[in-house]
Amino acid sequence: MQLKKMKLNRKILKIPLIIIFLIILGVAVYRIFIWQDDSQKTKSKIEEIINETKPVDLESTDESTLVNPPEDQNSLYWKYVNMSIIDVDLAKLKEQNSETKGWIQVPGTNINFPFVQHSDNEYYLYHSFNQEKNIAGWVYLDSRNSINPFDKNNIIYAHRRVLFYSLTNIFDSGWLNNPDNHVIKIYTDSGSSLWQVFSVYHTATTSDYLVTDFANDPTYSNFLKYIEGKSAHNFNVEVDQNDKILTLSTCYTDTEKVVLHAKLIKYVEN
Repeated sequence: MQLKKMKLNRKILKIPLIIIFLIILGVAVYRIFIWQDDSQKTKSKIEEIINETKPVDLESTDESTLVNPPEDQNSLYWKYVNMSIIDVDLAKLKEQNSETKGWIQVPGTNINFPFVQHSDNEYYLYHSFNQEKNIAGWVYLDSRNSINPFDKNNIIYAHRRVLFYSLTNIFDSGWLNNPDNHVIKIYTDSGSSLWQVFSVYHTATTSDYLVTDFANDPTYSNFLKYIEGKSAHNFNVEVDQNDKILTLSTCYTDTEKVVLHAKLIKYVEN
């Protein structure tokens, strides 16, 4: 009799554990469902935007301004500044989201869509382009940045799983060994611009590369030397205090980030 009672008590004790396990399992399944659903909504939104607002390639014009050109005439800089620029109907995009700030293209990746900006850097981690709640988020400019004109360090973020998933391509030999991949195109209200890549790396999650305000030129120069020295590839690009840079950042693992830096080499005002 005592043995049966003990077995019954054990079974009763197991019931709460089973319930807890089922609750945890249910929450996990629900989160996976939400992530997949939000990811699909984001992919559909990207397709919709691309179909309705395709960037147009334009040839360089006499109004182009070259930024901090190198003396070395063999530098790839001189090839890149002759590349086409892009033009985008931002007014049309702003009808959907007034916080639209520009469009970004990164060759050799899936990155070819508008970016936005909110006063809170957390906002677009959990909201889509149309500002609906969505854990896939959207591509966004750091809230501290002003891009008309550009700041010293202009930072753009996105989640990796949908929007910036192919940013990890920058570590592939195919991407690294193709110089045509090393120019990023951006369009904003003020005009079109080209940016030459000079550093790519993954790093422990930190904010040391996310600085937007520099006390003086030497401080900025030291910052540029620091991020250039972290690169996993030698792009043979000179960067100094007269340059303005673009920083792209996304997750690499749960504890690391993928980072790309490029310097402004040409812009064409609207």
